Formats: sequence, structure tokens, C-alpha cells
Amino acid sequence: MYIKQISVFVENKAGRLAEITAFIADKGINVRALSVSDTTDFGILRLVVDKPDEAIALLKEAGLTVSLNNVIAIAVQDIPGGFASVVKVLADAEITVEYIYAFIARTQGSGYAILKVNNDEAAAAALREAGIQTLSEADIV
Repeated sequence: MYIKQISVFVENKAGRLAEITAFIADKGINVRALSVSDTTDFGILRLVVDKPDEAIALLKEAGLTVSLNNVIAIAVQDIPGGFASVVKVLADAEITVEYIYAFIARTQGSGYAILKVNNDEAAAAALREAGIQTLSEADIV
């Protein structure tokens, strides 16, 4: 039901994102989804990878500030209003969405979205009740 997401504190300077992603790639870790949010001086790189525990250990050994969070991954119909219907379910359940990022699914007709919400259990229950497919790590990696 939940996916492990890695958050990495990244200095906002040319080449830093390339260094970090090349580092984990060189260790055989595959990035399945990512998002970067930034300010003038730093950013937060959020990653869903195929080997999250290994990636966390490697990034910490490299001296990076890293945290691990649970997020919810869902399948979203690739139709007009597909995403709107998902966030309406969460709004109706009074669940606050902290952030979302999306990526292409392997199957045609749907996309995937990663959701960070204020109440994981209530969100997962509301999504299930509405017939929205939540994904496991195996579905994504």
C-alpha cells in the first residue's frame, strides 16, 4: 500500500543533481520516479528507486542528508478528469495533499502519481473505497 520515498537535501549548484543520480546509477540502483523542489540555495530531491534501503545507505555513506518517507502511489486513468477525480476523493475525505508528482505508467491508458498526504491510512482507505488502485513497490519497480 505504501511506497518508500527517499528525500535528499541537495545544494542548488550546477552538476549536483547529475552527481547524485550518477552515483546511485553506478551502484546499480534504478530511479523509477523523481521530483525536485528548490529554493535559491538548496533543493529537495525526492526519489522512488528499485532498491530504497540500499540507496539510503549509500547516500548516507556519501555524506548526504537523507530521509525515508512513506508515500502512496496510485494509478490514474489517462482521460480528461482522471486526476481531478482522485484529488476530489481526497478533498471529500478532508485529506490534505502535501505534494504530488506523476510519471508515465508502463501500461497504456494510465499514469502513476506519488502522493504525500497528511493522513496515509485515511487516504488509502478513501482511495480504495472510491475504486482507485493503490500500487505497491513491486508495481512500480
